[in-house]
Amino acid sequence: MTHQKDSKIWFITGTSRGFGRVWADAALKRGDKVAATARNLASIADLQEKYGANVLTLELDVTRPDQVKTAVEQAHTHFGRLDIVLNNAGYSLVGTIEEASADNVRALYETNIFGTLAVIQAALPLLRQQGGGHILGVSSGLGHVTMPVIGYYCSSKWAFEAIHESLAAEVKAFGIKVTIIEPGAYATEFGSQDSLKFASGLDIYADFKKQFVESLKDMERGDPDATPQALFQIVDAENPPLRFNLGSHNLSWMRAAYAERLAIWEAWQPVSASAQGN
Repeated sequence: MTHQKDSKIWFITGTSRGFGRVWADAALKRGDKVAATARNLASIADLQEKYGANVLTLELDVTRPDQVKTAVEQAHTHFGRLDIVLNNAGYSLVGTIEEASADNVRALYETNIFGTLAVIQAALPLLRQQGGGHILGVSSGLGHVTMPVIGYYCSSKWAFEAIHESLAAEVKAFGIKVTIIEPGAYATEFGSQDSLKFASGLDIYADFKKQFVESLKDMERGDPDATPQALFQIVDAENPPLRFNLGSHNLSWMRAAYAERLAIWEAWQPVSASAQGN
């Protein structure tokens, strides 16, 4: 694994709190330059005060494609290039599959999927023109396994995974790299009221949801401040991975999930094969 020492230029969405804030701060501390975006400029004004010309703060609501295109182009013009485009903005919808309305789900996808796509589609012509770059997307361990009560959030991450995997194959020839960052449970503000939206509840699920929330309280959460060095190893690598688990817990969970899937597919393979027709 080779590491490049040159300073890099980042474009990061959702830098007001959580991973986006931690990573923007850490990148600036190591001497990189960052276009930091947030829906509310006041929430990232301190970055400007602290890092001066090395940071460009931009107001950005990823659900507004015109604003996305303007922000990406402004950042590219300002710094002359963009080495890393990091899609971090997102939130979770709490509600069972029956409870959440179509409008709840559409709003979730507007941010988690369509917002991400708007950034990627705005950045790609610029990255191609400059001869390369690295697109990073923050998914989740829940892009491979699911939990009840946040099934729609999980579904947005499964879609996120597929989009980035296809993207990686499509842009490789242009020298553009793609990495999906898959955090496990972390003690970020992701669980705060600002990062959660709630569907209207049905009484029939009240006990189930209460037990589910209780079960999450005992979950060990990682320290967000321990993550920047791992992220830097990814962006500095000559050949970064398509997928990267952030934290120590995902792999055992994924192993079990995939082992169970394979076992079921194998068990039903004679029936599957009988449906081939030749």
